[in-house]
Amino acid sequence: MINVLVVDDDAMVAELNRCYIGQIAGFICCGTASTLQQAKDRLMHIEPPVDLILLDIYMQQENGLDLLPELRRSQRPVDVIIISSAADAATIKTSLNYGVVDYLIKPFQFSRFEEALTTWRQKRTQMNNQQYYQQAELDQLIHGNPPATNEQKRLPKGLTPQTLRTLCQWIDAHPGSEFSTDELAMEVNISRVSCRKYLIWLAEINILFTTIHYGATGRPVYRYRLQAEYHSLLKHYCQ
Repeated sequence: MINVLVVDDDAMVAELNRCYIGQIAGFICCGTASTLQQAKDRLMHIEPPVDLILLDIYMQQENGLDLLPELRRSQRPVDVIIISSAADAATIKTSLNYGVVDYLIKPFQFSRFEEALTTWRQKRTQMNNQQYYQQAELDQLIHGNPPATNEQKRLPKGLTPQTLRTLCQWIDAHPGSEFSTDELAMEVNISRVSCRKYLIWLAEINILFTTIHYGATGRPVYRYRLQAEYHSLLKHYCQ
């Protein structure tokens, strides 16, 4: 589980963020702090360690930004997402200069909150599991998902948005799964021939990664899995 510390002096907001965290699989709110000193104490004494801080800026007697330089000096391996009503350029610039990984301006929708946490987790997982990078991989890590090209947005003749949405919604709900054409066709209740056309196209635009497996008869079986860096593009087709 990923341990998240909420730092906000508004008890109602802190509780809302705690509830939001509880709705995202793999994350747990390990504590809340209403002052910066409480946050520092919790960082010192919580076991297992805090992985992520959700930090407010406008607090009663304090400025949440004051926590950032102390975190950097301590070299603690903890990341920060700002959640604040502060929308001025100077505050945002200061936050980014101290390396915050995302910035949510209050009020916000749960979908944006979820995106912030899951995107951070994807990057963290990639950095923990990869020792060396190609330039394209590093560009992807730093700059995020590339925008969809016109070719990626345009459906080939014979494919319908409705069926594509059904397939993509299943894939989106099973992001770590590897599947064959037959398995997916059975799950979403469409013909194998039709399903294969959509999978081939999703692989052509890089949303799916394809591997070939050979059985005892020598007949190849194509298996597919979602490429994590194109997850947001997949979500475009889920809508």
